Amino acid sequence: MNVLLIEDDPALAHELAQHLRKEHYICEIARTAREASEKLFVTPYDFVLLDLGLPDADGLTLLTEARRQEHQKETSVIVLSARGSVDDRINGLRLGADDYLPKPYSLLELTFRMQAITRRKHGVAQDSISFGPFQLNLADRTLCHETASLELTRKEFDLLHYFVLHRGRVLTRGQLSEHIWGSGRYDDGYDSNFIDVHVKNLRRKLAQADPTTEWVATVRGVGYRLVVEVGRV
Repeated sequence: MNVLLIEDDPALAHELAQHLRKEHYICEIARTAREASEKLFVTPYDFVLLDLGLPDADGLTLLTEARRQEHQKETSVIVLSARGSVDDRINGLRLGADDYLPKPYSLLELTFRMQAITRRKHGVAQDSISFGPFQLNLADRTLCHETASLELTRKEFDLLHYFVLHRGRVLTRGQLSEHIWGSGRYDDGYDSNFIDVHVKNLRRKLAQADPTTEWVATVRGVGYRLVVEVGRV
């Protein structure tokens, strides 16, 4: 998932970004409200982690700005701030934050809160999701077919996870690229074969386990979608 970390403390930003990348998130850093505003204007994010005490603006102003942008409507926002009073928390939630975590906070707790928001947002009750004869296990990042485990690369797992979370929706190559590889990796001149190759490899592995269905369908001129309805485990 694509994350924008808005934090003006260089050491804290570096520590948090390193942690998120180890947890398989794509993480960009903005250290000022102006830099964050420029990134938010261009790139849709899955998560924004927002410090309120920025040097050039109040983070709540930035939160309000982000919520007005159409392409950030589905972005989940967690406020990370030393301002932990009840009024500050209420203001953050009232303006559209999904969660509020006062500093100092545990990196492990932040990770679990992000996972909980993702499950709640996409209607997933547990850390495993079934589709057809497959079971996607989010905790240990594995895919099982009946009793066998399928070997997926990191990018293949991330693609399949994204397809499953957005069941029923057509996903463009641009959306897939932003989610899997972060901003700046897809534009009008970008070779879409880079994405198509990963989708092709994922399809091949799914078909080897169960050839009855083409699980990831091509929507000509647009992108791809998961074919079957996904059920909760």
